[in-house]
Amino acid sequence: MEQAIQALWMIAIGVGGCVGYFFASNLLIDNVIFPATGPHAGRNITRANLIRPWLFLLPALIALGLYLAYPVFATFWLSLHQQRAGNVSEFVGLSNYHRMLAEPKFRESMRNNMMWLVVVPALATLFGLLAAQLTDRIRWGNIAKSLIFMPMAISFVGASVIWKLVYDTRPAGQEQIGILNAVYLWFGGTAPQTWLTIPLWNNLFLMIVLIWIQAGFAMVILSAALRAIPEETIEAAILDGANPFQIFFRIKVPQIRGTIIVVWTTITITVLKVFDIVLAMTNGQWETQVLANYMFDKLFRAGDWGVGSASAMVIMLLVTPILIWNVINARREMR
Repeated sequence: MEQAIQALWMIAIGVGGCVGYFFASNLLIDNVIFPATGPHAGRNITRANLIRPWLFLLPALIALGLYLAYPVFATFWLSLHQQRAGNVSEFVGLSNYHRMLAEPKFRESMRNNMMWLVVVPALATLFGLLAAQLTDRIRWGNIAKSLIFMPMAISFVGASVIWKLVYDTRPAGQEQIGILNAVYLWFGGTAPQTWLTIPLWNNLFLMIVLIWIQAGFAMVILSAALRAIPEETIEAAILDGANPFQIFFRIKVPQIRGTIIVVWTTITITVLKVFDIVLAMTNGQWETQVLANYMFDKLFRAGDWGVGSASAMVIMLLVTPILIWNVINARREMR
């Protein structure tokens, strides 16, 4: 109860602070800095209108600088240093990057991340697109959409716990509570399998969790895009004798290609940052290590801030081109 009250106080202070800031800044501009009275009233109003947007953006810019820009530069600085005895930081240049590249676990995490990048965005977008199309054609489509979207409301750790129970293994002879092992034995399997310890397959089983979560996100966005397609184009295709498959793949999909790309890249960014699922289900064991979990191990378990920061910079470098490409596409569509 005490924590709930504290949370409400923080919300009230935050919202009240924002309202107070904007109210006070308007008064300051209009009555003190550039008063809309006197012989220069017109020029002052013009100047006030030029400054006002930047004044409103100032808190956001400060927050971005404090919580985004500064950590990037600080992490880069740490990646070029090594902690010595007595908490002394020594400049070592690119030595941390060389050590990181030489570690088998880093190469394993890069290989697994590339696999995640190929499989998860493709399947999540595909399932989301199919769900968006099919649920619009049935009466209980809204209920189906709600069920498909529901995993988005679950945290990654919560979803990992659910799927870990699905993959659960009990000794032979005992009742299997894991659905996958129960089905496997029912279809004639000889013994229950420890699914999360089987190399390659265990990565695919982890990917299923993220696909399950992100398919609902893809479905909602793509469903809105499908509904925005002009009916005239579909009616014209029907009159020309196109079948449902041709209408979907040759009429609808090309018209929502931009939305599909946005969904794909958004899920790709999520994949590059995947951490919770791997930590909760395998902790990077059995050849399931990924970059974010590797960074966590180095920073907070091994205490190697140099290599941990270097791996964080690698993640940022992988995400940056996708972000830039998204911004360029968004600006192109606005023209």
